[in-house]
Amino acid sequence: MIALGIESTAHTFGVGIADDRGRILANVNEVFRTERGGMKPIEVTEHHYRDAKDVVSRAIEESGIDYENIELIGFSRGPGLGSTLLVGAIVARTLAERLRVPLVGVNHAIAHIEIGRLVARAQDPLIVFVSGGNTQIMVNSGRAFRIIGETLDIGLGNALDKVGRGVGLPFPAGQIMDSIEGKWISLPYTVKGMDLAFSGIVTEALRRYKGGTSAEDVVWSFMEVTFSMLVEASERALAYTKKDELLLVGGVAASPRLREKMQLMCEDRGVRLRVTPPEYSRDNGAMIAYTSILCYKIHGPLKLEESAIKPRWRVDDVDWPLLPLPQLDDA
Repeated sequence: MIALGIESTAHTFGVGIADDRGRILANVNEVFRTERGGMKPIEVTEHHYRDAKDVVSRAIEESGIDYENIELIGFSRGPGLGSTLLVGAIVARTLAERLRVPLVGVNHAIAHIEIGRLVARAQDPLIVFVSGGNTQIMVNSGRAFRIIGETLDIGLGNALDKVGRGVGLPFPAGQIMDSIEGKWISLPYTVKGMDLAFSGIVTEALRRYKGGTSAEDVVWSFMEVTFSMLVEASERALAYTKKDELLLVGGVAASPRLREKMQLMCEDRGVRLRVTPPEYSRDNGAMIAYTSILCYKIHGPLKLEESAIKPRWRVDDVDWPLLPLPQLDDA
């Protein structure tokens, strides 16, 4: 089976094409960017509407197949921004109707996990999912993903964006912030068991910047503290679950600084760290394409009249057993 998947939860409009043997045939993504000011939903939505047709065409061209070879259409159904999710849903419904193929709606978080399992070859790991709107630590119970730790306020990616925007960096700021070096300043550190909170450290970081502390010192210290918080919570989750592998997924997983900290902790515990490569860590169409095949196997097709978006769709609201990984060597 060959599936085309559409990602549009936030600032990325992506189209991927994958098959049920785990091969990624195309992965084309257009990212909304600004020099200042962050992400305004109306502007991001216009960006997605404007680029959707071109991104779909480029993905088909990159894959080397024709539209008639597509057997399934998948789209990010949630969680995410309602207006941008709707763009992807409309494009997906239109394609499914025109090509006369089944439609499925994919949970965005599960797509991050499943593309991570595929490319990093993780079997049944402790999962640390870190993105703009989400920061969650979870395991699969055999029937669904169970969250054992998460942010109590905002996602770590969102916190990074707030600080980046506050010190005048372009959006998205993550890659720029990764390259910044500075000196240590004291900032709040909030870990509650396996839960975390980031809004207080954002407020204090921006207060220090407005009070005259350099942007470099604020950014560097902010990342050191928040990444250390996540590593501490993850280590506690490893001790609790006794898992021997940790899978780091989501857009923030692309940060070399976070990967380095997580690697040191995993080495100390004798745990294998599995990390999604950057092209699949950040929001992308390929993860939706591949996961749509799994979704079809588990839940079957989605009726068009029941394909409404779910902006607040939690990962633990989805029945999702872990299916065996495809044998890539046989592809």
